[in-house]
Amino acid sequence: MTRNLLASARGPLRLVVLALAAALLAATGAFGQARYIYNENADAHAEVRDALARAAREHKRVILDFGGNWCGDCQVLDIYFHREPNAALLADNYILVDIDIGHMDKNVDIAQHYDVPLQKGVPALAVLAANGRLLYSQTNGEFEKMRHMDPNSVTDFLERWKATRD
Repeated sequence: MTRNLLASARGPLRLVVLALAAALLAATGAFGQARYIYNENADAHAEVRDALARAAREHKRVILDFGGNWCGDCQVLDIYFHREPNAALLADNYILVDIDIGHMDKNVDIAQHYDVPLQKGVPALAVLAANGRLLYSQTNGEFEKMRHMDPNSVTDFLERWKATRD
């Protein structure tokens, strides 16, 4: 269609059509690329230990976010985590640890330790008290269909599990 429009366009109209086509291609590329959330080379065990130590110092809780960079719903959850009011809730109350699960074959031991059944889908979350005690784990793939969920569900989740005196 763009080719037909371009062939029939003359003068200034041709420039407009070219500009629109370029903008459309740029937008497609920007939205089509996954963000790099989960460090595939990280030592997840060390990251959890470090997060717990930091949470104890800062009187916060730890969110373990199990997922993969290939996961569209994980991408959406990360976007919702970093939009207001969630960004402030997250920063004030939590230490977020993004744990790469590969293709359901990495860091599975950590997920099992915190009662997160990855086979129910990702993203999958666990919330820990600063002392490492498990407060919550997603057992039914609650955020697995994040693309179809209301962004306020993330706000509700962060409000519900934010730090209190543990």
